[in-house]
Amino acid sequence: MIELEGVPELIDPVMVAAFEGWNDAGDAASAAVAHLDREWKGEVFAALDAEDYYDFQVNRPTVWLDGGVRKITWPTTRLSVVRIGGDKPRDLVLVRGIEPSMRWRSFCNELLAFAHELGVEMVVILGALLGDTPHTRPVPVSGVTSDPDLARTMDLEETRYEGPTGIVGILQEACTHAGVPAVSLWAAVPHYVSQPPNPKATLALLNRLEDLIDLRIPLGELPEDARAWQLGVDQLAAEDTEVAEYVQTLEEARDTAELPEASGEAIAREFERYLRRRDPGQGPGQGPGPGVATEGGDTSYLKDGGGERTRPPKPQQPGPEAVPGGTQPEQAAEAAEASEEAVDGPAEAAQAEGSEGPGSPEPGNQEDPESPEGPADGPTGPQGG
Repeated sequence: MIELEGVPELIDPVMVAAFEGWNDAGDAASAAVAHLDREWKGEVFAALDAEDYYDFQVNRPTVWLDGGVRKITWPTTRLSVVRIGGDKPRDLVLVRGIEPSMRWRSFCNELLAFAHELGVEMVVILGALLGDTPHTRPVPVSGVTSDPDLARTMDLEETRYEGPTGIVGILQEACTHAGVPAVSLWAAVPHYVSQPPNPKATLALLNRLEDLIDLRIPLGELPEDARAWQLGVDQLAAEDTEVAEYVQTLEEARDTAELPEASGEAIAREFERYLRRRDPGQGPGQGPGPGVATEGGDTSYLKDGGGERTRPPKPQQPGPEAVPGGTQPEQAAEAAEASEEAVDGPAEAAQAEGSEGPGSPEPGNQEDPESPEGPADGPTGPQGG
């Protein structure tokens, strides 16, 4: 391990990780962690030794000039810390790198050693897969875990996946065996437009992460990038009749499957996100302080390497959300009518207060973690282990 900076005791830290490669369709997951690092001005404090885990013929180093001096950047995995200010400050440990070429168990053990040393309370691993999902609909995001208790308390799916896996699945299982709560969030990327970037999938992952850790994430220009991306794909699809017809088929299948899901729970979740963005200090589950980055991106606390670090107290896990009774297909019309009324209410209230409404698209609905399909050249289902 290469130590770059001393890190003091952290406050209720959560580790958020993503890795380029097989588990990163459209670069959606790695772009999400890069967004967090950029918006909150993360400061790198450690990096794994590239010699131990990477085949440089697969992931080649790059040469660049710095004031006329040639330098080399080696492929590796770096760790950085961001402090989110406000009356209730907390820290995130960001892990961003490339899926290793070898020694995966040692790789995971190094990351877990850092998690233990820093007092990390939960690990969230982001991934993206190829799926039969239309680009015109909200991106489906599945939250899975290997821990039955965590699945119950945080309203997640307990993974049942069997088959080839990537470093996301291996790291999640390593966390489970080490007794560290771990969650994987998977965004489904349309397999017919899988080339990076995919800002819409990145946005969906950040929205789901925001709900999971109850924290407001500054989105910057990402919503506008997502709209521009969808418009560009719309134009490309319109130029090819076969693609347009295929997209329509996917839309019809998606709409039919999701009609019974027009539940009060989904509407309430979206309205809670709207309230959190409209007034960050009064969002659900938050205290009177805004969950935003410290003004000016102050990271001077990273410079303090002295003193003995103690493990922070373990925070209470959020309770499970209330799940309403499932709507049967024959009740779809009634559910849709109820959904429309529920949406109109918050919208009228927001209009009365002079607000413009939510600034982020509706979050993707979860798909069955075992069922997404796609081309054989990438992961096609959440691999939680």
